[in-house]
Amino acid sequence: MKKTKFLMAAAIVGIATLVAVAADHIDAPAVQGGTSDITDFYAFQGENTSNIAFVANVQGLLGSGSDSQNAAFDENVLVEFNIDNTGDNVEDLVIQAIARDGKMYVFGPTAPSQTGLNSTIATNAANQFSVDITPYGQSAIVGSSGGMMAFAGPRDDPFFMDFAQYSQIIAGNATSFNNPGADTFAGTNVLSVVIEVPKSMIGGSGTINTWVESKRRQ
Repeated sequence: MKKTKFLMAAAIVGIATLVAVAADHIDAPAVQGGTSDITDFYAFQGENTSNIAFVANVQGLLGSGSDSQNAAFDENVLVEFNIDNTGDNVEDLVIQAIARDGKMYVFGPTAPSQTGLNSTIATNAANQFSVDITPYGQSAIVGSSGGMMAFAGPRDDPFFMDFAQYSQIIAGNATSFNNPGADTFAGTNVLSVVIEVPKSMIGGSGTINTWVESKRRQ
């Protein structure tokens, strides 16, 4: 797998903090709405406070009908969660997810064979498992292994943004957002990859840097 696009969303998160969010719903025409287009990245403490959850959403602005029913993860796109636990902004560990034949395969966390632009699927990782991709409109299917849990499938876009009011602010016609405002993304869906992992598996005892990338097979 080689990277063709990109650090689409990034966040710095403290292991003990509750949530970090990065969002990017508007991209260049070449990637907007594409199968490798990342809309959101979330990292937050799990319900089990010994765990941390990573969420990558792709293929934004899916309609709630046939768009979501027909949407599928691209089997040529690797979703890679990167974890830097030494503070040098270089990934020390990766968690990889790639779809195959209705399942999402998860590898890691494991040290990458190489850092930077290129990636190889970590088929030799000690931790690896798969989960059935949840079809649109069905209850979540969750897979687990070795303390890790994973979900993959369409879900309502959780990102809230009032773009109409934002445009008014930019134009100088308003000075603030309304409370609560209008949810521009109401009724739209995304494809989500959610992986929860014990903190003990990602090392470090303070702050980690974490970011997500989509990488297309070349």
